[in-house]
Amino acid sequence: MTSISAPVPPTPVLPASVAPDAGTAADLAPRKVDLIGLSRAELVTEMARMQLPRFRADQLWHWIYHKGVTDFSAMTTLAKPVRANLSGYYTIGRLAVSSRQESQDGTIKWLFRLADGHEIETVFIPEDDRGTLCISSQVGCTLNCRFCHTGTQRLVRNLTAGEIVGQLMAVFDDLADWPSGRDNRYVTSIVMMGMGEPLYNYDNVRTALKIIMDEAGIALSRRRITLSTTGIIPQMQACGEELAVNLAVSLHAVTDALRDELVPINRKYPIAEVLAACRAYPRATNARRITFEYVMLKGVNDSQADAEALVKLIAGIPAKVNLIPFNPWPGSLYETSDAATIEAFARVVMRAGYASPVRKPRGRDILAACGQLKSASERQRRGAANRRPADAAE
Repeated sequence: MTSISAPVPPTPVLPASVAPDAGTAADLAPRKVDLIGLSRAELVTEMARMQLPRFRADQLWHWIYHKGVTDFSAMTTLAKPVRANLSGYYTIGRLAVSSRQESQDGTIKWLFRLADGHEIETVFIPEDDRGTLCISSQVGCTLNCRFCHTGTQRLVRNLTAGEIVGQLMAVFDDLADWPSGRDNRYVTSIVMMGMGEPLYNYDNVRTALKIIMDEAGIALSRRRITLSTTGIIPQMQACGEELAVNLAVSLHAVTDALRDELVPINRKYPIAEVLAACRAYPRATNARRITFEYVMLKGVNDSQADAEALVKLIAGIPAKVNLIPFNPWPGSLYETSDAATIEAFARVVMRAGYASPVRKPRGRDILAACGQLKSASERQRRGAANRRPADAAE
């Protein structure tokens, strides 16, 4: 799907009497441009169009992404005329919160409404020593993974870079996590494991993650960022070379026949080719291991033979295997493997020399667990649609 670029106003025409650093433009488009999601280079370009020097872009970047400021008037290192004129042509937006739910285990899920009315979900998972934010990359999903509720929802569109980084910024607002880079920050890592396939929206994901990693702003280390993919091979190499973030691959099966059923994209990118791309992934070392995600489905992919086949498949790849107990949802075809089966599977993997942590389900009571995102909002809409005929009859 074609990436969606941030809007860019036409080149302004400045009256000759206006001092260049005053930042007044006479002929900008009437619609304000949202600065969230613009790359550093794009922000410099915007300031040049306002006939402002580069250092003004650096100042803006600091206020927006380090301080979390949304009001130009609060940017006290900028001259007042500059602040006034910037506010006339630009905005520093935030995603609207449709709902916020908190689980009994502390997990928080936000339903964000986008400017076009579509909605996405973002989940914060707190631990004693860290806090992980699960971020979405698309509205809906095109992969149709059989065990994933999100995958049953049609793909609407890619998220813009601003909508991707905007999830993190809105959560920072909610958790009072500004200024960024504090030692006691709540959000210590992010995972691109929400709605959508990040590598099918690679350009916008790349821009957003570069903003998030920029040391002058949010300053989240690439070592604290994990991108999850079903194995979109053409973009995997670019992701490693350009972003060098941690890679997680949704494997879930040890044969092409089963993976074709569970993860239909396997028909295009089969297991052997995905694993070859993993072996070639830049910077994959024992210190930066690839994570193989493996959902545990009762009687489907959880046998001892499956475990033994798995370790043979990934032999030689610096990796760990993350076992994910299946999170049921209404209408799902599968059941969760029992604890003893999961433990036995993990022992086989660990004996082969691979760490095999079992992911603890978090946020199940608010449908925030792996594979459940957007379920609640979809059901509400469908329920409302089903009620309308009866309401009209009355």
